[in-house]
Amino acid sequence: MADFKVIHKTKYSYDDTVAYCHNMAHMYPLTSPHQDCFRTHVTVNPKPVVSSFRRDYFGNQVFLFSVEDPHRFLEVVVESTVRTHQSSGIDLYKSTPWENIYSLIHESTLDADILSIEYIQPSSFIAAKESYSEFARMFFTEGQPVFAAALEMTTYIYQTFQYDPKATSINTPIDQVLNERKGVCQDFSHLMIAALRSLKIPTRYVSGYLETLPPPGAQKLQGSDATHAWVSVYCPTFGWLDFDPTNGKIITEEYIITAVGRDYADVSPLKGILFGGGKHKLKVEVDVIREQI
Repeated sequence: MADFKVIHKTKYSYDDTVAYCHNMAHMYPLTSPHQDCFRTHVTVNPKPVVSSFRRDYFGNQVFLFSVEDPHRFLEVVVESTVRTHQSSGIDLYKSTPWENIYSLIHESTLDADILSIEYIQPSSFIAAKESYSEFARMFFTEGQPVFAAALEMTTYIYQTFQYDPKATSINTPIDQVLNERKGVCQDFSHLMIAALRSLKIPTRYVSGYLETLPPPGAQKLQGSDATHAWVSVYCPTFGWLDFDPTNGKIITEEYIITAVGRDYADVSPLKGILFGGGKHKLKVEVDVIREQI
């Protein structure tokens, strides 16, 4: 168990005046079996004319706001207090053999099984291709328990793919990531989702934060943390289990979840429509601060 204070600052600076803008933010940590969110406070500058909270289709807390005064910058600061829990020990080899999952969830009458079906389908960033299936079958051999195979893939991506922020953008095709073996957490998560869905295993995209520690003897820099992404894999009777291919492990208490969806398009931290502005500069700072319980 761990308590955290999370401060997420996003600032856009525009070359020209923005007449007005409408925005949607996925920055509100979820309350789930993994964590409890006790408090979230959002500050927007310039002050919005209209703002509201709602739940989206996937159950995420979404903050909607409109700034209708002319402005040259937009700053959104979200401060949250979250308690996370260490994942309970699961014997990965007792999870269902991956070949049986598709038939089990389609024959089931349980809500959780039925709701997982949509996470098999293609989505905005995830297409269905034979190359993804070929990659997946390196790990998902006959009779392999789904969670055990998912961890093998997670470890393989961590060990053989290079983390390189300059190699890709959010629109980089998964094929390029697979061929060049370079990218960032969004790329590795999209690749893993595409591979598992190619075998008809429900897999969703998870957005959130990860506590990072400075090198020994060094002081942690303010704003040095970042948003993070990983995947969640579904198994009947067990439910969802989260894997981080960027770091090669099942998530632990250092992880904080803000939103889940089919891919990045469903959980983008901040997106919207604006009128005017021209070119812009974006600055993002994240602090994940562990507090004493």
